[in-house]
Amino acid sequence: MAFQAPVLRPQSFATATTSGVRPLMSTFLTASPWRKLERISPLPIRQFQNSSLVSRPYSSLTPFGLNRFRQLSKVSPISRIQRRLLFGGPSYNLLAQKEKTANNNPNSANAQATFYQALLQANMPAIIIERYRSGHFATNAVTDSIYLKATQSMGGDVAAGSLAGQNQNVNTEQLQAIGQAVAARNSHGGQIGLAAKQGGTGAKESPLYVVVEESLGSAVFRWVKFLFWFGFLTYMSLILVAILVETTGVLKNIKGPQNNEAQPQQQNVRFSDVHGCDEAKDDLQELVEFLQNPERFSSLGGKLPKGVLLVGPPGTGKTLLARAVAGEAGVPFFYMSGSEFDEVYVGVGAKRVRELFSQARTKSPAIIFIDELDAIGAKRNERDAAYVKQTLNQLLTELDGFSQTEGVIIIGATNYPQLLDKALTRPGRFDRKVVVDLPDVRGRIDILRHHMKDVQVSTDVDLAVLARGTPGFSGAELENLVNQAAIKASRDHKNKVGPRDFDWAKDKIMMGAEARSRVIQDKDKLSTAYHEAGHALVAYFTQSSMPLYKITIVPRGMALGITHFLPEMDTVSRNYTEYLTDIDVSMGGRAAEELIYGADKVTSGISADIQNATNTAFNLVTRFGYSKKLGNVDLSSNYDRLSSETKQEIEAEVRRLVEEGRVRATTILTEKRHELEVLTKALIEYETLTKEEMERVLKGEKLDKLESTPSAPLMLPESLQAAPGLSNTQHPPGPGSTTGSGEAADGA
Repeated sequence: MAFQAPVLRPQSFATATTSGVRPLMSTFLTASPWRKLERISPLPIRQFQNSSLVSRPYSSLTPFGLNRFRQLSKVSPISRIQRRLLFGGPSYNLLAQKEKTANNNPNSANAQATFYQALLQANMPAIIIERYRSGHFATNAVTDSIYLKATQSMGGDVAAGSLAGQNQNVNTEQLQAIGQAVAARNSHGGQIGLAAKQGGTGAKESPLYVVVEESLGSAVFRWVKFLFWFGFLTYMSLILVAILVETTGVLKNIKGPQNNEAQPQQQNVRFSDVHGCDEAKDDLQELVEFLQNPERFSSLGGKLPKGVLLVGPPGTGKTLLARAVAGEAGVPFFYMSGSEFDEVYVGVGAKRVRELFSQARTKSPAIIFIDELDAIGAKRNERDAAYVKQTLNQLLTELDGFSQTEGVIIIGATNYPQLLDKALTRPGRFDRKVVVDLPDVRGRIDILRHHMKDVQVSTDVDLAVLARGTPGFSGAELENLVNQAAIKASRDHKNKVGPRDFDWAKDKIMMGAEARSRVIQDKDKLSTAYHEAGHALVAYFTQSSMPLYKITIVPRGMALGITHFLPEMDTVSRNYTEYLTDIDVSMGGRAAEELIYGADKVTSGISADIQNATNTAFNLVTRFGYSKKLGNVDLSSNYDRLSSETKQEIEAEVRRLVEEGRVRATTILTEKRHELEVLTKALIEYETLTKEEMERVLKGEKLDKLESTPSAPLMLPESLQAAPGLSNTQHPPGPGSTTGSGEAADGA
């Protein structure tokens, strides 16, 4: 059935709800479209008892139950809550105000037109049509035009009503807006149903106030939008601050490279202060003569090298030699390290090279010394950064850019000449190499004498003995040796530095500091004594062995004990027999432990010895050609490219050499079993023995040095307690033993 359109006389829409608006719109819709609207609308369709808009009961909830109405007391217009639509348009309160003005002035066509225009902007044409057709409000050409627009927006024939147009133009959100902005009341001043229920009359003297609560979706969207813009602005602010800080840092560092410029220095070092490298001093003497009298060389057509490269291990005096050249010639000395040229900014290295040579030319004759030349002169490759190539290219250009008459000589120093670029070491640049090697015995004597000039040294200190006991020491290490000995003597409140102080300093440098505070069990101490005694006896009873220097079972560094050897003179080459002896001595510790405790009780302390023996045997086979099976072939250079069969043969030869060394060491210690026990007992008592003291102990003599008494009685295996020359002092069992019996030794 179709609904009968009632007579509507709305005069106030200020408090109308959505549930009150939908029945209103149903009055000018046909029944069929309304049933279709029922299927798509979220609002329930009710049967209203009253056909008048003002007499219908209203629901207190919106279609989604999110908003509710409550009675408010009268407040001033300033305190009213103003809420606007999400995407613009008139606010709900503004619609209510215009509707109130239009109702108060029903005969004013302008007031009606203003209200109609606001409704049209809010996309509420249904209200315009209903109000216009009521006939209670004045009209003019403007209201007629707005009415036609509203009719067109509703789909033409409003009476018939197009469900599609109605659904598209009056959606749920708009109906909510209508219910919040428009309230129906009796045109004759009748009683308003909702107003009466909530205590308001809806009249001018007693208006109803509606609080429009924001929906959950709108609130979430508003907060998301706020957080997005807040995060975006914060991110942009941080970027601007970072750019500002970085720019400020760059501006501050613009003057930084000037502080690293090389300044000319006058050197007081002379050749007399340089010792242990006489050959290098002779080569550099030519540079001194050239700087003092360049005309002498140029008049005869001779040319001195533009650059001199000092090559040698660290601490041999390369920098001191360069300073001595400048001091002897009396010319300015410009010093820079290779790592001082390049920085994080591209082009700084090349700029400093240009400035360095420019300053040297202004102070000509002068010497430029670049230490650690390999830092900027290393071989170039395609993967190098651009600034690295720029620095090296600028250095190469400067070396070719000045002539011999300018009197500028560049001296470079490096520990790795093989890393330098070939363009840097070609003739015309760094074309002369001066090798500054480790000092020999005579050089070490001169260096020690030079550093002892300001030290109170005892008269019983023999420089020759001290120099012979420091092979391989550089000049810097010898200086450290003298300094350490002086500190030790001062700590012991001595008036002069004696031989024992130098021995202590030498042992500390060569073997590491003593760790006497380390807790060592008696069984570990005894096994260490057997181990070190095995090394010492194999070396002592083998003629081709390096002379024994000292034996100690005091932990030093990472080692529990050390047997140290020193050559009588500097050696430059060794033979096959001497290398085999090294393998025998390395296996002496294992042979001693195996002889005493058995093969299954050998400790892990032999790992370093096995490594040394294996390396020596590997070099004999692959580098020195001492293998009869493989022949005189260099197998170490291309070991990775060898066939698997060849590698197996190499491993077999290495294993054979190491095993033969173990057998020879075991044979010597088996024959010298008594000496092994005597020396082990002496190491337990004294902890440290020199070669001379070891010889006295083996002869049965008593040492005058202070004994180191064990903290507990030591137990020796029963089978060894009755050995000749041994006391009845018992020693603890070997590692892993529980009874202290000598069955393992007998089985070995």
